[in-house]
Amino acid sequence: MSQSIFGSSAIVYLEDSNFIFEMRIGINSGPVIAGICNSKNFEYDIWGDTLNTAASMKQNGEAGKINISGATYQLINNTYTCEYRGKINAKNKGEIDMYFVL
Repeated sequence: MSQSIFGSSAIVYLEDSNFIFEMRIGINSGPVIAGICNSKNFEYDIWGDTLNTAASMKQNGEAGKINISGATYQLINNTYTCEYRGKINAKNKGEIDMYFVL
């Protein structure tokens, strides 16, 4: 299996198959709360506003593309080429900027 996460797309190609798996990826940067949420199976999880914003990025993205927030754009814009997409209304945050990683 080969994959490209940062680059032109979020597409997974399964070797020895004609199957192409396209996904929507939303990325945001910021603080999170992390912890174990099950005492029997020790499941590790993260919570917080940063994660909720990343979920909004994913929901408003397009298949095969990586949609990032303005906070992430500020961290990677010197390394990756990005295209401004406009603003979305994120729950409990108001309008936030969105970018596609090209």
